[in-house]
Amino acid sequence: MKTISIVIPCYNEEENVNAMYQAIDRIFKSDLPDYSYELIFIDNDSRDRTREIVRSLCSQDKKVKGIFNAKNFGQFNSPYYGMLQSGGDCTILMAADFQDPVEMIPKYVKEWEKGYKIVIGIKKSSKENKLMYWLRTCYYKTIKKLSDVEQIEHFTGFGLYDETFIKVLRELDDPTPFLRGIVAELGFRRREIPYEQPKRRAGKTSNNFYRLYDAAMLSVTSYTKVGLRLATIFGSICSFASMMVALIYLVMKLVYWDRFPAGMAPLLIGMCFLGSVQIFFIGLVGEYVLSINARVMKRPLVIEEERINFTEKTDNKSEEGILLMTASMEAGDQR
Repeated sequence: MKTISIVIPCYNEEENVNAMYQAIDRIFKSDLPDYSYELIFIDNDSRDRTREIVRSLCSQDKKVKGIFNAKNFGQFNSPYYGMLQSGGDCTILMAADFQDPVEMIPKYVKEWEKGYKIVIGIKKSSKENKLMYWLRTCYYKTIKKLSDVEQIEHFTGFGLYDETFIKVLRELDDPTPFLRGIVAELGFRRREIPYEQPKRRAGKTSNNFYRLYDAAMLSVTSYTKVGLRLATIFGSICSFASMMVALIYLVMKLVYWDRFPAGMAPLLIGMCFLGSVQIFFIGLVGEYVLSINARVMKRPLVIEEERINFTEKTDNKSEEGILLMTASMEAGDQR
């Protein structure tokens, strides 16, 4: 009997965790009776009763497993790390707030059995805020045009990943993983299934402007060169334009020396414009430097505080993944 791992990242999801467990258990009993499953909740240092509820579920059902992070390691590291800890024949990553419909699981498994190593959900519509959905659409289209690597529009990471792809993830030496980009860049032949994203079942989203900005900049700095190229090109154009204006002003003053008052306004406007352009591109270059710095430090993805119901088999798989990542990092240092 094949085993399917379900990885569910949590942060302050006390109102959804138990309901999610019941929904997944119901789906497997009704639609996937020939499969066993393990349900991994990885908690990113919640401040509510999420951990207490996960502990209770783990004590009631040994198929439920828990990983409690020592602190909040961000919206990308925690889900990625949870996937590396899975021990099933395939792994499904989904959110705890029911915005990733559990009804998609049988559809994913059906396509997986046809031979697809990666089956992902694509949001074709959403019941979330219309303005936010439109802004996301603009962002995806923009990053798709700017990136040298294929980018998948309206893909959140919700999908099924074969164990062969999980092995690829374990071998990657990337302390700041961006799963959406990795799937597009390194993934096997995939199947995309459209779905409508429902509203959150309960609770409040932890996303805010800073988190959304962080996600957007991680994508930009990881998969585009346009920022640095734009800085070079725009800087060259401004320099050339400034030289031409200066030359024209010099000629005009020499020819009409008694009638042409240059004044200070053009100088001040030019200085303010060029100064603002420089500040903008210094900030953009700084984003690239921050991304490089995070990768050079090679910090661990997550520090665990506690794990529950993990067997020796799954622990060995996790240890194997850590050893592969360590070997890769050492090889990089030797080079």
